[in-house]
Amino acid sequence: MIRVLVVDDHLVVRRGLRQLLADAGDIDVVGDAADAATAVQQARARLASGGGGLDVVLLDIALPGRDGLDVLRQLKAEHPRLAVLMLSTYPDRQFAVRCLRAGAAGYLNKTADPDELTAALRKAAAGGVYLTASAAEALAVSLHELRDRPGHEVLSQREHQVFRLLAQGQSVGQIAQALSLSSNTVSTYRARILEKTGTRNDVELALYAVRQRIVTV
Repeated sequence: MIRVLVVDDHLVVRRGLRQLLADAGDIDVVGDAADAATAVQQARARLASGGGGLDVVLLDIALPGRDGLDVLRQLKAEHPRLAVLMLSTYPDRQFAVRCLRAGAAGYLNKTADPDELTAALRKAAAGGVYLTASAAEALAVSLHELRDRPGHEVLSQREHQVFRLLAQGQSVGQIAQALSLSSNTVSTYRARILEKTGTRNDVELALYAVRQRIVTV
């Protein structure tokens, strides 16, 4: 049996995934979590001696507080051999390459059909990397078009996280509280983001994000 931990902040999604994967026959959802802290705690417990084991973490990117990319990096740092399959509503071109570079075993959109999801979990559990056609294309583009990239594509993971929140209209103080950072640190990230994207203020940054389809209106 492939032992899976499902991480998503929506209860209906976690329950739906449990039911869907139960029908696969060879996949056992051994736990679920609604946030980053619980996900890391459960993974540690399952992988500890006598913890029952864990093969794949099915991880949503959009989590409260810390996003899935942060959790992915922590899980891979603590458990390098643990397969982490990312699940998201965001387009492949926006996050797939970031996830794969951070060590993900694949990137699936939540619109994927059940057969694709189970195939991805099986490949991840076997030590492989599952790539959809669009994710593979995004990866190829990232490898061959290193020059002249849009400014948001050269942001660090944390800068990209702050960028999205700024573009959604959140203030420096709100972002600092959400990410457990100081306001000075967030202001430093904001200055770097403005420089890299070639924008002068939060309004221009929000318009840039809409043009680049990072956020929708």
